[in-house]
Amino acid sequence: MDAFINHLLYGVYPYIALAVLAIGSIIRFDREPYSWRSGSSQLLRRKQLIWGSVLFHVGVLFIFFGHLVGLLTPIALFDALGISHGAKQLLAIIAGGIAGVMAIVGATLLIHRRFFDPRVRAASTFSDNMIILILWVQLALGLATIPLSAGHLDGSEMVKFMSWAQGIFTFRSGAADHISEVHIIFKLHLFLGLTILLLFPFTRLVHMLSAPVRYLWRGGYQIVRSRRSLSHG
Repeated sequence: MDAFINHLLYGVYPYIALAVLAIGSIIRFDREPYSWRSGSSQLLRRKQLIWGSVLFHVGVLFIFFGHLVGLLTPIALFDALGISHGAKQLLAIIAGGIAGVMAIVGATLLIHRRFFDPRVRAASTFSDNMIILILWVQLALGLATIPLSAGHLDGSEMVKFMSWAQGIFTFRSGAADHISEVHIIFKLHLFLGLTILLLFPFTRLVHMLSAPVRYLWRGGYQIVRSRRSLSHG
């Protein structure tokens, strides 16, 4: 039974999450292009927003690209470059720990602002509140893995996650078997990460995929009328 659940959560669920991420994002961009943004409340408690946003975004971007490179770079390439698994593990602990602390401090500031300022709270949606809380929990789980990783400085645990991630992206059978015996904290971190990918197209996170150049070919215009013009209409 345990093997079946492990395969379901880490062998099947990743493909469901990635499929919803890709297809859902395309459909949303096609059908609701003007919702492809992050709602703004920048005029409210601006200083706290700036500090929280900068810390959160810098930390999260560093973590994201660190995970991307760390998990998907072929193990043989690290071996060819002479980078030991232990050195890579230590780098991930130090750099990831610093970025994780930055991100969770920023997320905490944003959560405090969103939930304890009545004006910001009134302008927030359920989706906004849900996703920032989920991201905070994910960051906390990530930081909780650091002491566990410190107990495996030979890099053996990291190799398991690399083998799992690369197995998923290359459609290898049995990819979930690589992480069947890892600590529950790691598994929760992976599961919640996959769930964030699943929820991605339905939240404000889609703005991460935006680039200013896309506005050059987006059809139509957004009409904004002032309150004064509306009163005379």
